[in-house]
Amino acid sequence: MNNLVIPVYWTKEIPSGGRAAGGGDLCNPIMREKLVPELRKDPIIGRWVIIATERGKRPHDFVFEEEVVKGGFCPFCPGNEHTTPPEIFAIREPGTAPNTPGWRLRVVHNKFPALVPEGGLDREGEGIFDKMAGVGTHEVIIESPDHRATLADIPLEGFVDVLIAYGDRIRTLSQDERLRYVLIFKNQGRAAGASLEHSHSQLISLPIVPELVMEELNGSKFHYKWKERCVFCDMIRQELSHKVRVVLDNQEFVALCPFAPRSPFEVWILPKAHYSSYIDMKPESVRLLAGIFSETLKRLQKALGKAPYNFILHTAPIREPELAHYHWHFEIMPKLTLMAGFEWGSGFFINPTPPESAAQYLRELEL
Repeated sequence: MNNLVIPVYWTKEIPSGGRAAGGGDLCNPIMREKLVPELRKDPIIGRWVIIATERGKRPHDFVFEEEVVKGGFCPFCPGNEHTTPPEIFAIREPGTAPNTPGWRLRVVHNKFPALVPEGGLDREGEGIFDKMAGVGTHEVIIESPDHRATLADIPLEGFVDVLIAYGDRIRTLSQDERLRYVLIFKNQGRAAGASLEHSHSQLISLPIVPELVMEELNGSKFHYKWKERCVFCDMIRQELSHKVRVVLDNQEFVALCPFAPRSPFEVWILPKAHYSSYIDMKPESVRLLAGIFSETLKRLQKALGKAPYNFILHTAPIREPELAHYHWHFEIMPKLTLMAGFEWGSGFFINPTPPESAAQYLRELEL
């Protein structure tokens, strides 16, 4: 377990014998003058979070069981291709046959899918209730033949392969008229929802646009209606100007800790130019995205150890690929705190680490 020391940007230490701002003598050898916790509002969807720095001092806040790779039989390892559904996309060494070793990346249908591609939507009402058939697809992107490698560990070319696969699957599934959205996500570690330790991400295509994406679409549309500017573009310009929440940037992409993060060390990766759909990305840009994404994960892994995390790709709905008000992006969320009764009951998130401190910590790490 890493002993993580988090710098708190608003904390000021006052030496023994000094006087507090209110004028009273300090009794403790070192006393800290602090600001009160902050409520912060997400500028896109209006979600509120509590930045509660006092909670970050509790040792159990960042305690997680670091997982040890156990090995053993794995359906995702080379030589076991016959134990998965047939591959629907692969990047292979020349001359190798489908569903045999020799692949650098494979995409297969999930053996236990949340949705299935067969049938019609069959929309119907039952009184005030609405329902439809569970039509869609559920796919697994096996990111590397190396069982022990995390996504942070694989070579840059392997990361490029992963990002290419995401785009190819979105384009292919966009041809299905029943579908409206393709959600790509990754669960790293058991606490983040992964059931197999071999590094992989997943894709679920849906006949509806997910509610969280709709909140982003509606919030960004409201901003655009009044200001005729994309709220994401405004956010990127401001963050690049101030630099306090920027972790990394290159010619085309920026990695930053959002102003109102749901989790400690949450990082977003966004294109600097306005693109609403991931599949609009130019082929020559993929390597730049892979570079900043890979380094971000490396920095998170060095800072937090192999902490569990999720990431998601939010992109425009496949029936609305060009939107002036929306901006595609990845959201990376380490699983360092738990949602409990207050979070579930209020919709608020409590985050013990200010994003300014998290960004500085990640930015200044030596890899």
